[in-house]
Parts: sequence; C-alpha cells; structure tokens
Amino acid sequence: MKPLTEQEIRAAFVNCTKGEAKRLSVPRDLADRPWGDLDYLGWRDPQAPGRAYLVTELDGRPTALALRCPAPASWQARRSMCSMCLTAHTGGVSLMVAAKAGKARQQGNSVGAYICSDLACSLYVRGKKDAGSGSRPPESLTLEEKIQRTVANVAAFLAKVTA
Repeated sequence: MKPLTEQEIRAAFVNCTKGEAKRLSVPRDLADRPWGDLDYLGWRDPQAPGRAYLVTELDGRPTALALRCPAPASWQARRSMCSMCLTAHTGGVSLMVAAKAGKARQQGNSVGAYICSDLACSLYVRGKKDAGSGSRPPESLTLEEKIQRTVANVAAFLAKVTA
C-alpha cells in the first residue's frame, strides 16, 4: 500500500459524512507505519474504543470505512478466526460493523465481518506479528497467495458496504 496523508484518508471515507470524517481521530504516526507491509491501514480510535477505521486502495484510489466494534474486553477468551486474514485468536477477533454507503446508510443498513481486533491482518499474514501457537492453520499457499486472499477478502467487504 502506498503511504497516505491525513487529508487523503479523511477524503476517502465512503460510509460517513464529511463532517464525521473531519472529526475522527487519524493516527499521528502515519510516517512511521510499515506501508510496504500493509494491505490496508486499520486503527482503533483511542478516544472512542467502540470505533475503528480501515483504509485500503480500491480501483487505484484510497477507500475508507468507519467501523463500530465492541471495546476490547479481557473476559473474551473464546478462540475466533478473522474473516480477512484467517488468523485465529483467543479474544483477538471482533465483529466490526460498517454502515452501508449512500441511501442504505440513511435507512440504517449495515454490514459486519469478524476482523482482527487490532486490525493488523497484513502483519499476521506476513508473519511480522504473532497471534500465538496455532493461530495460522497450515496451508500450501505461498505468501503472495495469502496476501492476495486477504486483499480479496477486504475488497469483498468494501463491496458489500458500497453496494
């Protein structure tokens, strides 16, 4: 993924108003992010634990989603699998819900997916972050194929939001 500026990120949101995009918290460490290892940029809002954001390139331009998610809880000890990168976590996967874009948003429609709570799918797929023993099922796919699958899963989720 190519590095993005705060302005590019704010302009990329498809499922919230311009005012909401202007007010949301964008990470201050954008220059320090491992852009070359990211299939999407994801972060939790430090001021609102029930909010998360995801930005990726779709059709050659940045596209961003505002997500609602439960605040991380220490009591969640159930093992779950992320639907984006297929990493299994104990308490590290959350149901993230995105309001649909356009008229569907105005009608209150939304789409959800189980995603790594820290939104670090790209790093788990590449082995740069470890979710513990047994977190990645054995596969015969190459790293590039795993990355392509993750990108396709993120794109499919975005397609559901923008449909």
